[in-house]
Amino acid sequence: MEETTVLYEKNDRVAILTLNRPMALNSLNQQMVDELMAALASIKADKGVRVVILTGSGRAFSAGGDLNYLESIAGTPAAHEFISQVGKLVAIIMDLPQPVVAMVNGAAAGAGFNLALACDLVIASKGAKFAQSFVKVGLVPDCGGMYLLPRLAGLSKAKELMFTADIIGAEEAARLGLVNKVVESDELGRTVAELAEKLTTAAPLAIAHMKRVLNKSDELTLQESLSMEAELQAESLATADYLEGVKAFREKRQPVFQGK
Repeated sequence: MEETTVLYEKNDRVAILTLNRPMALNSLNQQMVDELMAALASIKADKGVRVVILTGSGRAFSAGGDLNYLESIAGTPAAHEFISQVGKLVAIIMDLPQPVVAMVNGAAAGAGFNLALACDLVIASKGAKFAQSFVKVGLVPDCGGMYLLPRLAGLSKAKELMFTADIIGAEEAARLGLVNKVVESDELGRTVAELAEKLTTAAPLAIAHMKRVLNKSDELTLQESLSMEAELQAESLATADYLEGVKAFREKRQPVFQGK
């Protein structure tokens, strides 16, 4: 029986997904992609989940695609299907109504780097390393990298990182806008847990609406953005969460949002 490659833990309103192939630096193979897709589908259907944390076991976040597995499917229709599925992971993460926090505990290379970029927020340990390592093995970036990296770091810097496969540290990644916060390794878990707790108390419908617009903001004209704002704000004004937020504000207390 194959060992589970994605661990799924639900802690109150926080879902924690842990890539679990530590001996292979959590590199992606078909089993891991299938299990990650199944876990994300479960999370999307679970209204009790307010926040998702994605991390890796052992000393890496993810080293990207499993080279042994990729070699085994090279030149077959399975190769196109596998890379397409890896790309779908990015779309699923970005389409989730819940905010997704990448807890980068070590190396994030290739598709692992891009998987972190697909998350809404990225918190990294000081020892984390990032690399667009594809060109070193004659491959092109996948897992949404050629869409995400230029939008976050700028076109010129994205080309540099992809053409050279240079390794950058967490502090440099933060300077480029790829990481939200860098902390000591022994503070990583606590920092992410505190952030997740803060996000669980925020209005979930409002966050889902914000995520939906912000993830396509660079594709929208000003008028399209204004139109979406008007539509979503009108919906928000009709929710119980809005009424609770206003009531809590007037009563000088923390609101308790129900996602309704």
